[in-house]
Amino acid sequence: MSEVQNDSGLPLKPVYSAEDRREEEPPPGQFPFTRGLHKNMYRGRLWTMRQYAGFGSAAESNKRYQFLLKQGQTGLSVAFDLPTQIGYDSDHPMANGEVGKVGVAIDSLEDMQILLKGIPLDKVSTSMTINATAAMLLLLYQLVAEKQGCPPEKITGTVQNDILKEYAARGTYIFPPKPSMRLITDLFAYCGRNLPNWNTISISGYHIREAGSTAAEEIAFTLSHAIAYVEAAQVAGLEVDEFAPHLSFFFASHMDFFEEVAKFRAARRMWARIMRGRFHAADERSLALRFHTQTGGVTLTAQQPLTNVVRTTLEAMSAVLGGTQSLHTNAYDEALGLPSQNAAELALRTQQVIGYETAVPLVADPLGGSYYLENLTDRVEEEAQAIMAEVDELGGAVACIENGWTQRRIGDSAYRLQRRVESGERVVVGVNRYAETDAEPVEIMKISPRHQVAQSRALKRLRARRSNEVVERHLAEIERAARGTDNLMIPLKAALADYVTIGECCAVLRGVFGEYRPGEAA
Repeated sequence: MSEVQNDSGLPLKPVYSAEDRREEEPPPGQFPFTRGLHKNMYRGRLWTMRQYAGFGSAAESNKRYQFLLKQGQTGLSVAFDLPTQIGYDSDHPMANGEVGKVGVAIDSLEDMQILLKGIPLDKVSTSMTINATAAMLLLLYQLVAEKQGCPPEKITGTVQNDILKEYAARGTYIFPPKPSMRLITDLFAYCGRNLPNWNTISISGYHIREAGSTAAEEIAFTLSHAIAYVEAAQVAGLEVDEFAPHLSFFFASHMDFFEEVAKFRAARRMWARIMRGRFHAADERSLALRFHTQTGGVTLTAQQPLTNVVRTTLEAMSAVLGGTQSLHTNAYDEALGLPSQNAAELALRTQQVIGYETAVPLVADPLGGSYYLENLTDRVEEEAQAIMAEVDELGGAVACIENGWTQRRIGDSAYRLQRRVESGERVVVGVNRYAETDAEPVEIMKISPRHQVAQSRALKRLRARRSNEVVERHLAEIERAARGTDNLMIPLKAALADYVTIGECCAVLRGVFGEYRPGEAA
């Protein structure tokens, strides 16, 4: 009989027994947290149900957030359009055709005020998926919170702020790695002094997995990037226990149900040991790998899209059984376009059914003790450790990105899986098996080009109201700080408070730092 392998290439036996697991794990809430971060897990409180949303204008996105909060969503998750992600204002030629398409367009404090209108930021936790311009979006969020009278300690949430995975897998970078890492550590230091309960980074394996990596590669590269951030923060003079409790992670949940659960367990265990053994962290919060999960975007199919409801449900259950702290469930129509309101509501209801109807959350780590799962956890960890050792030998995560090794490895894994799909060895229902030619069409949500026109007009009015002298003074201060060593968050906040735009700030930083081109060193 030929060997059976899963998508990651791990051989699978037909039956597992006690001999297949390494050792008994401590209970949930105890180091190294393999079985969960908290003793009672979801009995204390369910994971945060945080649906990723944002499109078109700030006003339209605000309506979607208000709708989701009324439906029982427990945290916001903001998607920004590509111009916002790479530091161009909506009226810039590079923004043409992309304004409001894959997220909301935010050019200035004016837009952020509209986006968050009527949302009590002292009560709602917000995740912002933003990286190259993370410092600016966080400052805009803080400025709106201050206008609401929200005390700094009540401003809670996460900014993704993970630039290394942009170079490795996603592509929305602006500056070379070294100045990008400076922006990240400046943000760490700023939040340590000013926003004590804000999570300063969400180190993301999600986009690495979506680009085609295996489960072990996802956690190996993510933890290697996390090590690079910790080392950069230490070089910048920060103590590990000052910032490490505010590090968080972001993983994908794909279709190999048990491997995904094993991956989450292995990642938690590995990070706890890295922080204690490599960085000598003393604060237990520094050892705890807290993570958000999103169900797999690339696992969704444009063919027979309602089948995606089943895929998303299974992936969400893997995340819950793996002990996630926060979860986004994809909408069934996302392989075709932005999620419609009905599809977004059903995605949220999927989480709520798991949370309130299945009784799964009533027991911490209900799969603990499974011979198969614990063996799989060990093997995913062993594979991930071997990859991380290779990264270290090659000079670390930044060096591996700069020489293209990380990107090539992810590409090779993506190619292997695609070959299996195309050969029919790996079945995708509705695509290479049980395909239908006369399936019911799904209505696709489309973003009108009028958003770009409206945003450009609003920017023109904003610029006409401002004092050019004030703007120029702020931009000169940003340039001075960028050429020196001062924390960039301070002049950026002052500029943004006076309605200097993100694009104007980034233009100054581009002039000092330059732009990253793949294949170039820092």
